[in-house]
Order: sequence, then C-alpha cells, then structure tokens
Amino acid sequence: MIDHTDFEVWFVTGSQHLYGDEALKTVEEHSIAIAQGITASNRTPVRIVRKPVVTTPAAIHEMCLDANSARNCIGLIAWMHTFSPARMWIAGLQALQKPFVHVHTQYNRDLPWSDIDMDFMNLNQSAHGDREFGFIGSRMRLNRKVIVGFWQDEEVLLQLGTWLRAACAWHDAQGARVARFGDNMREVAVTEGDKVEAQLRLGYAVNGYGVGDLVAWVKQVTDAEIDALVARYDEHYAVTEPLRPGGGQRPALREAARIELGMRAFLQDGNFKAFTTTFEDLHGLVQLPGLAVQRLMADGYGFGAEGDWKTAALVRAMKVMGAGLDGGTSFMEDYTYDFGAGGMKVLGAHMLEVCESIAGHQPSLEIHPLAIGGKSDPVRSVFTARSGPAVNASVVDMGNRFRLVVNEVDVVPPDQPLARLPVARAVWRPRPDLKQAATAWILAGGAHHTSFSSAVTAEHLEDFAEMAGLEFLLIGKDTQPREFKKELRWNDLYYALARGL
Repeated sequence: MIDHTDFEVWFVTGSQHLYGDEALKTVEEHSIAIAQGITASNRTPVRIVRKPVVTTPAAIHEMCLDANSARNCIGLIAWMHTFSPARMWIAGLQALQKPFVHVHTQYNRDLPWSDIDMDFMNLNQSAHGDREFGFIGSRMRLNRKVIVGFWQDEEVLLQLGTWLRAACAWHDAQGARVARFGDNMREVAVTEGDKVEAQLRLGYAVNGYGVGDLVAWVKQVTDAEIDALVARYDEHYAVTEPLRPGGGQRPALREAARIELGMRAFLQDGNFKAFTTTFEDLHGLVQLPGLAVQRLMADGYGFGAEGDWKTAALVRAMKVMGAGLDGGTSFMEDYTYDFGAGGMKVLGAHMLEVCESIAGHQPSLEIHPLAIGGKSDPVRSVFTARSGPAVNASVVDMGNRFRLVVNEVDVVPPDQPLARLPVARAVWRPRPDLKQAATAWILAGGAHHTSFSSAVTAEHLEDFAEMAGLEFLLIGKDTQPREFKKELRWNDLYYALARGL
C-alpha cells in the first residue's frame, strides 16, 4: 500500500554569474554528479530530480513556485556550490510551501594542496556560500535540517535518506483522511484533541462515522470472498485447533474475515489512510475487530484504539517513513511493568490490536474471551515482537501546540514464555531506564497509547517534527528528569512567546 517510487525530491544548486560562464558550466557538471550519487545510494527512497543551477532571484522564485505545484515533489535539497547571495533567495523561500534540507558539502573530498589557485578558490566556495544561505534561512525563521559532510560519505547519505523518509510522511499527511468508527472512549482525556487545529497544522482530516456505516459494508461481503480470505489465513498463520476446518470456532474465524473485508472495502472506497475503533461502540458487529485491524495495519493503515485519532495518524506517518526498512510499526500501549531484580522492563500490548510487522516469529491465529465490549469472543493474531532497538512515540495536544514525545527503547525477549497471555506483545527496556524514562514521559504528558517502531528512529521523527512544526521531546540514554523539567519549562516559555509574536 505504501510506495515511495512516485515521490520526487528536487536537487537545487545555487550560484551566480560573477565567476563567468566557464565556472557555471563546471558548477552544472558538479551538480549533476552529486545528484547522480545521491540517486545511486541505497539510502535514497525517492527519485532525485536535478534542477538547472539557479543564479537569479527570478529563477529561484519560479523554481519554488514550480515545486509547490508539482504534485509528486515532496521537498527540496539545497546546496550552494559557490557564493549565492542570499537576498536572491528571499522571494523564493517566502513562497516555498514544501520542506527543504540544506546539504553543506562540496564536490571535492580532498584539497589539491599543491595546485590550489584563485580559480579553484572562487569555484569551490561551499564553505562560505552555504553559510550565506544558512543565514537567510535563520533570518526568515525557516524550519529545515542541515547536513554537513562529504556527499559520498555513508553518514551523510544516511542522514539525507532519513530526512527524505520524513518528507514522504509529511507529504502523505497532506489531505489524508482518518475514519473514526464511533467516538472517543468515554471520559478519556489524552486521546482527544482539536481536530480543526490538526488539519490546519498537520494536513490530515478526521471524520466520524457511525458503526452502522461500517456494518452496512460488512453485510455486503459474500461467502465466496470469505472463503478466499479464510484460505489465506490458513496458509499464512499457525491456526489453532478450534479455528481450523471442522473446529468448533471456525465460524468465528469466518466472521473475523467478514469484518476485515467490510472494513477494508469501506476504507478503500473512502480513500482513508488511518482509522480508529472503540470497544464502547460495536452495535451491529459480532465481535470487536481484532484480526482485521492487525492485518490492515500490516498493509500500511494507521490505527488508534478507543477513538485515538492522533495515534492513528502517527502510526500511518511512521509506516510511511519506515516502508522498505527492516522492522515494522504498530499501535502499542505500555500495559504493565516488571520491577524485578533482573532489570525493570515494560510489557507492551493491547486488547487485540498490535501489528504483525513487528513480529519475531510466525503469528498464530487464536480465539479467546474478551472481558469488555459485550460481544462474541474475537479472533486475533498472537506473537512476540522481535528483539532490537525501537522507539515509542506519542502525539499529544497541549492546547497551544501539538507535542511529539519519543522514547528510545531496547526490545528484549520475555524472561519466561507467555503461555497464558492471549495477545500480541513486546517487552522492552526504556532508555535510559524505566524509572527515568517513565518520569520524563509522565512529566511531558505522553499518552498511554503510542506508535511503536523497530524500523523508524528518533532522527526520522525529529525531522518530521521540524516539517510539521511539532514540539519534539526525546527521552534517550542521556535523559535526566531534572534537566528534562527545565526543557519542558523553556519550551512552555518559547511557545507562549512565539504565539504572541
């Protein structure tokens, strides 16, 4: 469902006419070579489109306007080969509506010490040409990422690839639609928020639908469609005995397939990219959607339980960022703790809805009672997440801005088999440790629902936050609650002043 190949980023090189036509010809050649090098990197998820070197205010302005109207252009890579006077960029940057990254590099890795003359110096001026461009970005208070280093270095290409993925997610969010089946879980605060402000700031629209609207699609599903999907279940999963052909709970599996097919058809027909459900509003459904949600997430949809539309949109954004990378992304919840002597850990899970993309082994299809919701026992996919580094992220509405809280974690195997736990789960150690991380998370107002990813890093999310104008708070190996409190207070002051200005 998620495909980056239609997206393109424009590589824009700045210069001027002061150095003559011969110098500009060389600038063009170097620009082509660098753009080709970025394109060839396996870190680059999108097409790189090199634009002609820009040397005048009119050319820069026209290029930025063209970028705005180019449907598949998700942003710009800017590089100043020589000295490009920054006043030339003012009108263009004022008009630009796409994000940009500033790559501070130069064509040559090494200095030709014995051959350097003034022609070489005039031509290879990125060292101060990019500083001129940097000033105007700061003077105009423009959010952007700055990457410094030689353009062929792996670290530079990795940083650039990370930004490109964040740009894909930002582009994907513009005009995205989130379907909310039912309302928010009653009396819950953190999963609510200002949907109008979210559409203004983040680009996606959240719309509510009665569960009856979904049920109408579920009822249209044919037996032949169910037969085909159940056959795929049998092939893909380790199906437990009661759900196998002839098993006493086989009809429940067919009902899960009916719900998946109806929900998928509804989302496809409305061109939705994310959705929510709530166990408090299931009228007309035989069971709470469990397997359906898990499989739709695995196909790239964002999801939030109990009406949590902010997390649904974040899961979608992180799935776009992580598409094609090793690992996966899922809706998640910090469920319970292990305070034992072996090292404090979190057991993350939810009632049913954890995405198979994070699984460390073949999931099993199981059916178990669900104590809430008042419906038939739901089918779900059960597995344990694979070990390794990951992130937990939460978007919360602070009233005067949206805040993105991120905790870096290390997923570990359970200390013992979880033979009686009938849901998908992940066990992790938060960085720097559970005490410090949970203290910082609670002080920041982070939600109990998160988007959990073993594919996306904190850097992806920081780049996304820059584009989206989100407050970004990182809880990692160096976090200390005392210093974190200061950051929260400084941020409160900044946003209060920024809003007044």
